[in-house]
Amino acid sequence: MTGAEPDRTALLVVDLQNDFCAGPAALARFGKDMAVLERAAAGCVRAVARARETGVEVLFVRFVGDPEHQGPAWRLRDRTLGKRPKCLEGSWGARFHGVVPAPGERVFTKRACFDAFLSDGFEEYLGARGVSHVVLAGLYADVCVDTTARTAFQKGFHVTVLTDCTAALHLPYDAVLRFMRLVYGARTITADDPRAWTAPVYRAEEETCARPPR
Repeated sequence: MTGAEPDRTALLVVDLQNDFCAGPAALARFGKDMAVLERAAAGCVRAVARARETGVEVLFVRFVGDPEHQGPAWRLRDRTLGKRPKCLEGSWGARFHGVVPAPGERVFTKRACFDAFLSDGFEEYLGARGVSHVVLAGLYADVCVDTTARTAFQKGFHVTVLTDCTAALHLPYDAVLRFMRLVYGARTITADDPRAWTAPVYRAEEETCARPPR
């Protein structure tokens, strides 16, 4: 990340699609209380509305899992574990769930991968817009949200994860959030918290003052 303004924020809505949120594919995969996914999806709807009201740019990231996009390791994993492809291009499962992009809002597509930064043009778009702070909502906290947060942190972006707008698939949710706080310095707060929509401010002089005297 280069040339970013210190307080430019964007909301990233990750994989809020039918196959991850509702229907038989989500039920078979999540295998828990589907109300958890419903609450996360409803939180995403509220977060998008809040971002639009406050002038924060909303970006949608979608997944397509068609076999032609899968690499050999992905295909072997699916065959070994009996996984079926999800969010096939043009299918009901690939459609957005609960909220759709408004005119002018950008949509980026991940083709059989987890990380939004692997979407064509995604990182370049953030740089061109001067984004320094990404707010993450969507599914799942321990898969695509975490992978995107990890790359964002390593590339110099401040990271906020909206705790009422996501859910974990494989790992305990609280442990996932704690991991992101410890490793990425992520803020993990709800969409109602005003801090979610402003970037943390890094001041070099504060770091200097915090150093112990020699």
